[in-house]
Formats: sequence, structure tokens, C-alpha cells
Amino acid sequence: MACKVWNLVLRDTASPVVASRVNDILPEWEAFAHAVKVRRPYSGTWCEAWTVRDVLIHQTGNAEELARVLAAHLAGEPVETRGFDREDPYRVLSDSELWSAFTTRCEQLTEVTETAARDVPPETTVMWTGRPVTAAFFAEHMREELVLHRWDLTGDDSTAVESLAAPWMTQHSVISVGRPLLARGSAGLELGPGGRFEGRLRTPGTDDVLIAADADGTRIDFAVPEGPATIESDAAVRTLLLWGRRPADPARWHSDAGPDALRALRTLLSGY
Repeated sequence: MACKVWNLVLRDTASPVVASRVNDILPEWEAFAHAVKVRRPYSGTWCEAWTVRDVLIHQTGNAEELARVLAAHLAGEPVETRGFDREDPYRVLSDSELWSAFTTRCEQLTEVTETAARDVPPETTVMWTGRPVTAAFFAEHMREELVLHRWDLTGDDSTAVESLAAPWMTQHSVISVGRPLLARGSAGLELGPGGRFEGRLRTPGTDDVLIAADADGTRIDFAVPEGPATIESDAAVRTLLLWGRRPADPARWHSDAGPDALRALRTLLSGY
């Protein structure tokens, strides 16, 4: 019964006009929305601490904050990015109220990013979580959130694999959010004075993703394939690994780097 109630609520409150409008800027929105609507709100997900409802709360908070920060920049009154406590107000909403908030926040993000694309020079920087990004980042980051968290709901279905393997997903993960992804994980390495770790994620036919950590900090970047890879996989799996996730089928990646190197790489990529 819970599944039917959830589906009825979301079907009745999700407007086709909203989907059409938002999909122009966030092409992955519809697939994510469908994945939510066919699942029970309190079913588990591949993100172990979250249910389906928690994922939707997170996405609603993401859309709100991305729109808020970019809109403030456009208004000439920049604001700092809030933490994940921005999601708290959504936890007390009913299912229908939460779904309505999600669609509304995505519409608002769409409007703000359209304005920015029209009025802001492409090279203009905006501060997001303490680092400079371009205005184009805001829509692209929400797109990545939709792809990644849809996988949390569905696992390795064909849509997820195709979306995760898109080159822009790897590019965004490495260039736009790579360093924050490593910040938490690096604390668990316990390298000690003079200690250093370097790992390579390899997908044949593309540049490696080079990840390194030492006492001075972390580094993530693309590099020409050289020497042995720590993990070799398809492109979709590599994106999952960058976000601290694992494919349902472990045979999709392989390694002869040994348990210590694998453990260190997993730890470094465990931040999110």
C-alpha cells in the first residue's frame, strides 16, 4: 500500500509542463523523477544511510542552494554556501509537499541559470563552497547530482550506466568537485611525516585520473596513462569510484595493485 500511495501522490503533483521546462536545462531530471516515483519513500538505496525520501530531500536542498547562491551573485549580493542543514526544513514536509518543493526548486534553478547564461560572461567566477566556479557550473552540478543519486535509487541499470559514462561526468567530477571529494577521505589515510600515496583510475582509451595525497594536501587531475593502474574499469564505474561508490557487479573493475593500495585509494575516495 505504501508504494501505491507514494506513486499516486507524485503522479498527481508532477506537472508535465514542469518536466518539459526543467529538462531543457537539466536533461537528467525526468529519469531521476521517474526513479523516485516508482519506489517507496522509505525503501533503501545504494547510499547506505539514505532512503528514497532522503535522496529526494537532498536533491531539493541541492536545487535550492544552487539557485540561491547563483541568484545572490546575479543580484550583486553574494552569499556563502550553506551546509547540509539546509535540508532540515524539508524533512518535516509530507510526501506531496516534498515533491512539490522539489519541482519548484528545480524550476527556480532553471530560471536562474537561464538568466546567468544570458547576462553573465562565461568566464565570470562565482563562489561555491569557498571556491570559484563559473556560472555554468550550477546547472551542470545539479545534472551530476541527478545522475549520481538516480544510480543510488536504481543501481546499474542501462540509463545509469550510460549517464555515468558520459565524458562530461568524469570531467565535472575531477575538475569541478575533485578536491572537495578528497578532503574528508584524506584524513583517514594517516600517512605520517613524509608519507605519500598516488593512485590511478584508468579507463582504456582515455586519460587516467591521477589521485595523490601527502602531508601538504591532495591532488586530483587527468594524466597520460603511464605505468600500472591502481584500478582499471569502464567509464561509468570510474565515476562511481570517484564518488565513493561501488558498482553492483565487482567484475566491472580489476586491479593487481594489492590490498594496501586499494584500501588507501578507497579511503581517499570515501568522502562523499
